[in-house]
Amino acid sequence: MNRAIRELEANDIDQIIQYFLKAESKFLKGMGVEPTKLPSADEWKALLNKDLNRPISERHFYYILWELDNHAIGHSNINKITFGQEAYMHLHLWEPQTRQRNHGTYFIGQSISKYFQTFELKRLVCEPYAMNPAPNRTLAKVGFELVKTYETTPGWINFQQTVNRWILSEEKWSQSAAM
Repeated sequence: MNRAIRELEANDIDQIIQYFLKAESKFLKGMGVEPTKLPSADEWKALLNKDLNRPISERHFYYILWELDNHAIGHSNINKITFGQEAYMHLHLWEPQTRQRNHGTYFIGQSISKYFQTFELKRLVCEPYAMNPAPNRTLAKVGFELVKTYETTPGWINFQQTVNRWILSEEKWSQSAAM
């Protein structure tokens, strides 16, 4: 089994869009996504292509694909990026058969290192839907600290919900990686 991460390329964008647009409404709501807020495939593709052409320090989004035996099985991305300061992280395993096999823990660890290095971040924030146990467990496993639970609309495709705010500092990540 060969696991690898890589930066998003333009020809990968359709896979990410289709993960959301082809998902069942119940699945989307289970992770805090409001299906009626999803843009059309063309709108989403234009948005991501435009952003992909920006210099790294000016990006609004940054995606990392997760591959198992050279087959994309998920992605992580950051948004709300303040270069040199912080970004908000998201994580998605696309295929049900790849979940609960420690792939998420491995891939998110690799992605975290890439985010800190590429964007010179001081901290990563992740705010998963509190009712979605998988990302909350994974964040705790990789060293994020739960700082609060509160009501918000965490992103442009989400509904109002209770989220858990998890934070990981670059300092803590560097110390744990050195062990």
